[in-house]
Amino acid sequence: MKKKESVYGESSIYSFFKSLFTPSLRPALFNVLPSIIYNFFLRQYHSAFLPGKIPVSKVDHPLDKKIPFVPSWVTIYIDFAQFWIRVVGFFSRRYKRKAYKPVVEFINSTADLYVFAAEVYTKHLSTTKRPFYISRPRFFMIHILDPHLFCVPSLHVMIVIHTYIMFSVTANKIGCEDELKEQAQEMKDGALAISQAILYVKQHSVNCIPAALYAMTCFMPEYFPPKEAEDFTNLLFSPAPEADESLRKVNVHPSAAPSTKVNEEDQTIIKKHILDLYYRFLEEKKTAKSWEAPLINFMKTYKTE
Repeated sequence: MKKKESVYGESSIYSFFKSLFTPSLRPALFNVLPSIIYNFFLRQYHSAFLPGKIPVSKVDHPLDKKIPFVPSWVTIYIDFAQFWIRVVGFFSRRYKRKAYKPVVEFINSTADLYVFAAEVYTKHLSTTKRPFYISRPRFFMIHILDPHLFCVPSLHVMIVIHTYIMFSVTANKIGCEDELKEQAQEMKDGALAISQAILYVKQHSVNCIPAALYAMTCFMPEYFPPKEAEDFTNLLFSPAPEADESLRKVNVHPSAAPSTKVNEEDQTIIKKHILDLYYRFLEEKKTAKSWEAPLINFMKTYKTE
């Protein structure tokens, strides 16, 4: 039996330069990079250095205390930045020209995702209490690069959900969906691991996840309907599948995550909170003037600076 080719074996550096030096992919790369820089970094730093122009709410929830702070999960957490880039390299290298058009659509959709999330951030900011932990260099980098004002909805969760969904969409358009079923599952497992990691390293509150799920249902209702949001939530805190030895050495595959556990009773309570809030947002959207209104109204119920 032929051994599957893991997406985690793909070099994110190769993926970037493959896009840069491939004429068919380059315009999409030059579309997504400014979108990320402007809509995430520049907008956030502008708000951090010029406070008061946009209201900021602290959106912590008491359930956050049931999730321990586990610094060792930071390796899994920071992989969100490379998570989607590997997909570009995987399809481009494996299927070459046949993959270029759907890969371009995937990259451009990623750029659109940042613009979409910014529709909330430009109207209302949100933050949570995170430990000032800089003993590990990666945490120091996080504190430097992320002013921590874009919590609702969690763009980290949005990105990884978008990536695993678009992996399957891209495979379908190329005509290799059946061939890549294992890799598609691998991407969903990775998205789940990163979503858990953001809780364990205290980058987000449990409130930020349902906001992200809701935003993704609004962004791509055909591919992320409530049924998929429920499935994703119910799989949170599940043990990651075993990876082979080569992937464990990479130390970013889901199976590399430390075996930290939230007890089952607390898991049930947290998942119920996530789904209740998700469906509350969907219900409020029916009478809202815009998709982001339920999230903004929610943030207004918390202490605003």
